[in-house]
Amino acid sequence: MEMATQVLLKENITCSHSKDDQHESANNISSTVQKDIQNLYEAVPHLLRIFQIKDKIGEGTFSSVYLATAKLKSGNEDLFALKHLIPTSHPVRIAAELQCLTVAGGRENVMGVTYCLRKDDHVVIVMPYVEHESFVDILRSMSFEEVRQYMFNLLKALKHIHHFGIIHRDIKPSNFLYNRKQMKYALVDFGLAQGTPNTTVELLKVVKPEGQPSKCLKNKSSHAFGSKIPPASTSSKDASRNQSIKPPVKRSLSPLLQKNSKTSLLVNSQRSVFGEKSLNSLNSNDGSGSKVNMVVKPSKTISVQSRKIALPKRKMVPVKGSVSTVSNQSQKSSSQCPINLTCDCYMTDRVCNICLSRRQQVAPRAGTPGFRAPEVLTKCPNQTTAIDMWSAGVIFLSLLSGRYPFFKASDDLVALAQIMAIRGSKELSKAAKTFGKYVLCSKDIPAKNLRTVCEKLRGIHTFKENNCERDISRNLNDTQNSPYSKEEYCFKSSLKLQHTVVKEVQQDCQKDPETTKKMSTVAMGWDRVPDTAYDLLDKLLDMNPATRITASEALLHPLFAGLQL
Repeated sequence: MEMATQVLLKENITCSHSKDDQHESANNISSTVQKDIQNLYEAVPHLLRIFQIKDKIGEGTFSSVYLATAKLKSGNEDLFALKHLIPTSHPVRIAAELQCLTVAGGRENVMGVTYCLRKDDHVVIVMPYVEHESFVDILRSMSFEEVRQYMFNLLKALKHIHHFGIIHRDIKPSNFLYNRKQMKYALVDFGLAQGTPNTTVELLKVVKPEGQPSKCLKNKSSHAFGSKIPPASTSSKDASRNQSIKPPVKRSLSPLLQKNSKTSLLVNSQRSVFGEKSLNSLNSNDGSGSKVNMVVKPSKTISVQSRKIALPKRKMVPVKGSVSTVSNQSQKSSSQCPINLTCDCYMTDRVCNICLSRRQQVAPRAGTPGFRAPEVLTKCPNQTTAIDMWSAGVIFLSLLSGRYPFFKASDDLVALAQIMAIRGSKELSKAAKTFGKYVLCSKDIPAKNLRTVCEKLRGIHTFKENNCERDISRNLNDTQNSPYSKEEYCFKSSLKLQHTVVKEVQQDCQKDPETTKKMSTVAMGWDRVPDTAYDLLDKLLDMNPATRITASEALLHPLFAGLQL
């Protein structure tokens, strides 16, 4: 709480800006942004004495980010990013975010905090400004070596924050800033951060729930248990109070914030401070693999007694291609419903009226759709640092396939179906059982080969096959006169393939524009991505959080051989 009210200033900053400078800056921005900047100056007057706000560079659900300069006594000007938190943010959440930045920030690719200004309920966190490129703008122009460096530095940041017992919960490209020219990286936005039991961030420490521990995750030491939500009371008063079904929210905050009703109203929107764009506008279905038809119907607000009367008249028909999740503990919570109502949808791909009348399962769901791990989507109450590793795997999948966003779903069940389309339905069901959930799908979906998926989406698969056929047909007769065996000759010929293909593509560039794309593919190394890359991707996208690779283990993976920690 004290950190949220603390004001930090440095002596080497002058506290004045000329009106001419402010007028010149205002001419370059829109009237809407000018109004926002003026409102911020009025809300926190001390900003005007220190910073000159140049522009608004990002806006999210819980904050807005501004670019500002501060004139030093030496005469130089430094750039800063001012993060203005919405006034309804809970003080404990603000203090927790500041503690994450001060404890773990400022090193190992993790953003630090420079100052913090507060006026009444307005808080501004001042951080060094990192000039960066939009992920979607550079995705197709990144070479494989650049992708290797990107993932290595992302994993370094994750290892660092996980060492302090911090679960970021919102790992995505817009929260990992990348300066391409200077090769600088910065992990930002700890607004949704959650702590492990051994966290060094005091305000993120987790209080274990009462009652029996969950089956979720007998995990590795570095994947310590995350936030645990106490189970809902099963008293008769609570059962009578639960007369209607509350619609699910897109985001649940930490237990520290659930006491504040105003803050809980803000969990419906996605959080994107720096903004994100889609690279799949022309081929939106390419990254989803085989389709699973989903039908999602909103539940009606009906009391338990009316459900009891309607139950014999309603036919429960399984939806073709549907996915449903069933908790192991749902059968033990009959005290929340009348005793004479017996559930008969157990281990089926449908949900009966009795189960619809039960209390909703409570579990942390904070994060960005498309990057949520299976244990988050299935509402596992005990979540660990493994959810950050899954999100890193989704980023790696986008980098290897050239598609962003890769997963894009309207709700959790559709998100699970999209994951199944790549990783397989049986594999997901098997993993879900390890953390106390049953995932049922009426259609058996086989797992896809990750290399095949990524190469087809990048257009490399056909290109490689054509080149290999051309190389083999050209040199087929030479093997008879070669002093090498057939296997040795094929190996030595493959070493010459790169030079030959590049030379021929260069000659054909002026004749066929498509060859320009082929040339860039060869030059950037996408035609020779090693198996180690897809091995790491497979380990990051392990659907079982207990066996998913940790950040420390990933940094020692053979893919990063030669890179210094």
